[in-house]
Amino acid sequence: MKHFYFFFGVLALLAFRQEANAQGFFTDSLRALEDPEELANPSVVGMGKSKGIIIRYERLPRFGIWSEGKQEGVRDAEAKVLKSNRFEFKAYAPLVNNPHFKMVLGGSYFIEEFNFSDPESEDYPLYQRLEDKNLRSLDGQLIMLKPLNNKNYLIFRVKGELNGDYGKHSSVSLKRYFRTSMEAIYGWKKSPYLSYGVGAQLGYAFGRQTIYPAFLYNRTFNDKWGVEALFPANVTLRRNLSEKSLLYLGYKIDGATYNINIDTEPFNQYETVEIRKSELKARLRWDREIYDFLWFGLETGYRYNHRFNVYDGRNKTANPLIENHIKDAMFFNVELFLVPPRRFLKQ
Repeated sequence: MKHFYFFFGVLALLAFRQEANAQGFFTDSLRALEDPEELANPSVVGMGKSKGIIIRYERLPRFGIWSEGKQEGVRDAEAKVLKSNRFEFKAYAPLVNNPHFKMVLGGSYFIEEFNFSDPESEDYPLYQRLEDKNLRSLDGQLIMLKPLNNKNYLIFRVKGELNGDYGKHSSVSLKRYFRTSMEAIYGWKKSPYLSYGVGAQLGYAFGRQTIYPAFLYNRTFNDKWGVEALFPANVTLRRNLSEKSLLYLGYKIDGATYNINIDTEPFNQYETVEIRKSELKARLRWDREIYDFLWFGLETGYRYNHRFNVYDGRNKTANPLIENHIKDAMFFNVELFLVPPRRFLKQ
């Protein structure tokens, strides 16, 4: 029973990169009220239930792209993207479930595909490659929570992922596709309604591997309103409509790098070519229970593209080969996820 509950309770630690909502760190919020001596954790009363298995589909409808060549032999081009689809599956399992130390193994698989509407796009190597091959990410990660006492805690996450345009029958080179990221946060649990922390992140939120500070702030103001943030990656205002329905408003920053194969001149002179992407999303989200342990989420908003440039993958500080200008656009996604059944939360 305990392991089954823990399986669902831990995954909110994954909110540090691309997870839209940072709900439910390990222990059900209500238990923090019932047991003031409970060891510290980042959760606060009012957060949504933690998710165990997640299936997500996201779509960005028609938008324009203009590519500007920045190196000799790289020409300019322009095209219309009919749609961009993103599919994602996540799952998590406990490795250690001790009151004084918790560790979780997580994994996910992500695909992003582009469909161009202009026949002219077939003449541009980058567009042709994006049309023919999906961008993929396969990752594994370890998340650890170490309560120090009933007021302080440590969170640490390390992640490895394979990012690129490889396919089912492609050989995957670790040297070419492997990426790492990590986060560490020291936190204070001031009350069942307030938890905050400071730390650092090493990741790709801004399109290339960068170290930047991280500030955790979870607070519930009353039985209706709260805020959940891991600044600068995401900040979310929460509205508790009921026990079975929650509304969120805020922003998040997503970023990644992908190695792609372009065999035509002048790109074939480089050992590897890399796309570095970063985007800011203003979002409105609604989570609703379908039945006990099964929920769905609907999200829409506006995407601002910060970066989607092409680089020499072996020269981290070089100027881009192609600088892409992508028109901002609306997006929407739908998500199904599993949460702990009520009978386990009441034990």
